[in-house]
Amino acid sequence: MTISAEPRHGLGTRLAALAKVVELGQGRVDPELLDEATQLLLRAGNRLKLSPDHTVVALAGGTGSGKSSLFNSVSGLELSPTGVRRPTTARTHACVWGLEGAAPLLDWLQIQWRHRFARASALDKGESQLHGLILLDLPDHDSIRALTDNEADRLITAADLIVWVLDPQKYADAATHRRYVAELAGHDAVTVFVLNQADRLTPEEQAICVADLEDLLEREGVANPKVVATSATNGKGIDSLKAVLAESVSARRAGYLRLEADLDKLMLRVAKDMPDVLHVEPTVDGARRVGLTDALCDAVGAPAVGEAIENVYGVRSIDWVGWPYARWAGRLRPDPLKSLRLGDVKDDIRTLVGGSVRAQPAEVDNAVQALSDGLSQGMPEVWQDGIRDAARSRSGQLPKVLTDELGEIAPPLDRVPAWWWLAKIWQYLLVLLFVAGLGVTGAIIAYGGFKTGPPPTELLGDLDVLPWVLLMMVSVLGVGLLSAVASRNFVVLAAGTERDRLERDMRRRVSGVAQELVVEPVERELQRYNDYHEALNTAKY
Repeated sequence: MTISAEPRHGLGTRLAALAKVVELGQGRVDPELLDEATQLLLRAGNRLKLSPDHTVVALAGGTGSGKSSLFNSVSGLELSPTGVRRPTTARTHACVWGLEGAAPLLDWLQIQWRHRFARASALDKGESQLHGLILLDLPDHDSIRALTDNEADRLITAADLIVWVLDPQKYADAATHRRYVAELAGHDAVTVFVLNQADRLTPEEQAICVADLEDLLEREGVANPKVVATSATNGKGIDSLKAVLAESVSARRAGYLRLEADLDKLMLRVAKDMPDVLHVEPTVDGARRVGLTDALCDAVGAPAVGEAIENVYGVRSIDWVGWPYARWAGRLRPDPLKSLRLGDVKDDIRTLVGGSVRAQPAEVDNAVQALSDGLSQGMPEVWQDGIRDAARSRSGQLPKVLTDELGEIAPPLDRVPAWWWLAKIWQYLLVLLFVAGLGVTGAIIAYGGFKTGPPPTELLGDLDVLPWVLLMMVSVLGVGLLSAVASRNFVVLAAGTERDRLERDMRRRVSGVAQELVVEPVERELQRYNDYHEALNTAKY
């Protein structure tokens, strides 16, 4: 391990990406992880704006490890009280090499004024390499006081460099390793392990203990453990420890390295369930839009409404373009409209449109579900749920909105096409001609056949004219029938056109409603996913 290893570039960019991860991950990421990320952002923001010329080094350890004695040995002053059988450091003590600019940083660390000490210039001869060092003697993390006071844990989290002070008897203490050391795996560049009280060991025993400690640390995930053997009693190893601290202080990188290590570890947990590469299209493709519109049109019964309109259009046309004699004869039969119970056709069609929407909520939900399932394939489950929630966020409004929209386009069944008027006038002209033919026929028979009196004109008394009159009457009937058949064909074409127009209008409105209530929320969620994934990758790397 080298304390002065270059940190990863772009820490500011990664932290900005982490802030975006926190923003976009609400409801999609474990809240505890987001809280940790928020705390890291706050801590990073505070640390980066405070003195970059100072390196905060925390001496952490358990009761009896000799941590305070080591603190006094490194500082060269009796600053922190020492004890053998019980913890004597109730509050953190700080020794500063180079006090200028350190006060705001000490305030942020919450070090009490009476526990702050500065190395006097007369004592700093030969130790200029430590200029910028803030050495902290933390309370014992396993003391009774620590059970109710988290000062040691807080400063272990805030320090730039952590020096774990272990003693030969308890260097393998499971509680310390499980609670602290294992949690700092990956922080090799900002963690130093001191095997203190080495004066109690023979050189052979010291070598064995150091080797055993290094092996233990490697098993716990510390890739390149840095172990320094020291003795606060005889000063052995103190210079080696100072050299390690001086290397970190002179590099002015420990703070960045610590934040990088904390960020790396956090991102491993945040990104655990996210695929490395999965970009989704942020817009719903045309095929899926068409599929959603088709499904919703089926749900509201658009084809059935169109068919009903076509049929009603044809029934209404009979009163206008049908052959009058056939229509009059049809009145002797039951009214087909009454048998269908259509009543006011326009109101019934409006009711048909609205009723179809309200009658099919399950089909509406199925259409929305099919869209969200198709778009979220391959995404992590929590984001699949997010897409489904987005698709359904306003889908409950769909039946009512579709009802209102489609209710406005009930076809104008009271509108009569101009050609219907012309056809009706033509048919009644033919009826008048036929009636006139009947009159002429009766007059010829009366005046020419029965000689009831002198005819008004010569033609009305001439029986030879009768065949021509009858031929004219048959021709009128034929023309009337042909006109009715032709009109009926035109009606069929017009009814189909009316149906197509209505279905296009319904489809347009259904598509607009689907876009607003389903597609737009889904596209926002897809974009959110892409933005989150991009921010996550930036924060990771």
